[in-house]
Amino acid sequence: MDIYKPDFDRVSMAVRHQEPDRVPLIDAAVSYEIMGKFLGKEVLAEDIEAQAEFWRKAGYDYIALTAGMMQPGKVTKDSYISRVIENKVAKGEEWNLEKKGFINGPEDFDDFPWKESENIDLSKFYEAQGYLADNMKIIALSGKIFTLSWMLMGYENFCVNLLLEYDLVKKVVDKVAHIQYETMKKVIEIPNVEAVWAVDDLAFGTGTIIRPEYFRKLIFPWYKRFADECHKKGKFLFYHSDGVLDDVMEDLIELGIDALHPIDPTCMDIEKVKREYGKRLCLFGNIPNDLLMQGTPEEIRELVIKRIRALAPGGGYCVASGNSVPDWTKLENYQAMIKTTLEYGVYPVYDQEKTQP
Repeated sequence: MDIYKPDFDRVSMAVRHQEPDRVPLIDAAVSYEIMGKFLGKEVLAEDIEAQAEFWRKAGYDYIALTAGMMQPGKVTKDSYISRVIENKVAKGEEWNLEKKGFINGPEDFDDFPWKESENIDLSKFYEAQGYLADNMKIIALSGKIFTLSWMLMGYENFCVNLLLEYDLVKKVVDKVAHIQYETMKKVIEIPNVEAVWAVDDLAFGTGTIIRPEYFRKLIFPWYKRFADECHKKGKFLFYHSDGVLDDVMEDLIELGIDALHPIDPTCMDIEKVKREYGKRLCLFGNIPNDLLMQGTPEEIRELVIKRIRALAPGGGYCVASGNSVPDWTKLENYQAMIKTTLEYGVYPVYDQEKTQP
């Protein structure tokens, strides 16, 4: 391998707890604004060629493309489901994420444009084939089963109905999950798609958003199906969730995820997670977003070196942001994360008690 050229085998080896030539860089979402600043030209959502150029030149081994109703980032504005709602349901309304959504009772479920919601365009996955460098692959971003379900119902309404109208909540979750799952099955048949990255926040800074038993009944069985289907086809399943995941770590491992992102640096200790779960799970991330926004390149460099030396020996770790790379990230800090990984992530790396020769 050439450490400066994309090669998805690098990611595959790290996920399998092997040491490739260097520690991989990996992120699910980088804003188009940051892509544009990095390349020195405008990058648009529909410009797959420019996006592939960014991922390649930034040091990644893949291009990330959304394969579902919602995408990471500005989910209620830029996602496919938003256009469906605007055209068929909302009539100019804003999403009310806190109180009530668009499905507040059984009649709303029946009237919701589910058929239109299934018509997810995957043409960008085929278009991207012509822009992949040798050994560069595609990661399909999917998931959002829990997130989209509560957003469609409104958070308070969703939670109240867990107790009062559980069957309605289950119908919404199962319908959302079925659409996402069927789309995922199609996308992993597309050439060069090597992993699915399920992005679905389960927690915040003090614990899970709802009680873990509801995840076990409603959400995790679907992600077990995701994992089983991916593994049957020889693909990976990665998972992203912010927040404290202590109460569901064993569940996530048992359902079959191959890697977890970002081990939220605001509330989780990634070195502790590595000690407890690192033999069963590859870890992505942990470079804090507030540091990427407010810190200095020197601070980024110091933390990336620390993370690499503590977490990368033996494989099982990839450098990534503590959430995503939004438009308010300082470009020089993001570039420092990339440059430091390329410089200090070359194997064999040294643990934090040693110095680089």
